[in-house]
Amino acid sequence: MENIIVLNVNYKFGDMEGTIHPVVLRDKNEMILVDCGYTGFMSIIEDAMRTENLDCNKLTKIVITHHDHDHMGALADFKHKYPDVKIVASEIEAPYISGEKKSLRLEQAESLQSTLNEEQKQFGRAFCDILKSVKTVEVDEFVHDGEVMNWCGGCEIVGTPGHTPGHISLYIKNKKTLITGDAAALENNQLVIANPQFTLDVENANKSISKILDYDADTYICYHGGVYKKHKHKANLC
Repeated sequence: MENIIVLNVNYKFGDMEGTIHPVVLRDKNEMILVDCGYTGFMSIIEDAMRTENLDCNKLTKIVITHHDHDHMGALADFKHKYPDVKIVASEIEAPYISGEKKSLRLEQAESLQSTLNEEQKQFGRAFCDILKSVKTVEVDEFVHDGEVMNWCGGCEIVGTPGHTPGHISLYIKNKKTLITGDAAALENNQLVIANPQFTLDVENANKSISKILDYDADTYICYHGGVYKKHKHKANLC
């Protein structure tokens, strides 16, 4: 039994509404959640997993593609409720997830405050407060670009820096499936850079999206946008 389950998590977070797509990798030994939503999202993700007949008590690992608050906001709650779950991330992202280093997204948001008008500054301060409220969690296992894990029949760690310096994606070769995190988003049936205004290194982000498109993958699962089937949209990849 080797399964890839895409969760459809509808949400309202502050003034924002949308859907995110955490992914579950399941085989006879592991049940792994890839990314876990905003702060306070644990119960929503648990509900989404129950809809797919998945029991969170069987979670073995949570992989965090990068340290943005919409990907790791609920991580501390998961770790508290399911203390045996191992937290996995790249060695570059780990210090931000653990709180050893200050969030780069927070640094970016704070540096932008001086460029905003008074109305925008109010929103900017609120956004900074949201980022500051994210609880940090120690990372149990570091993974590296090109490393192949035995998850779901073989899962390659794909280094995809740009959105953040240590961002990772996951490639499941036997399923020809690539989990992009924020290395790519799906918009209008095309794979694009996720949130360019929040991308810390656009040049590397462009290299990373080209890198993942070179993989022998038929399916790309985007945290923002959902499932992209390459063979159905070949014209959009030019």
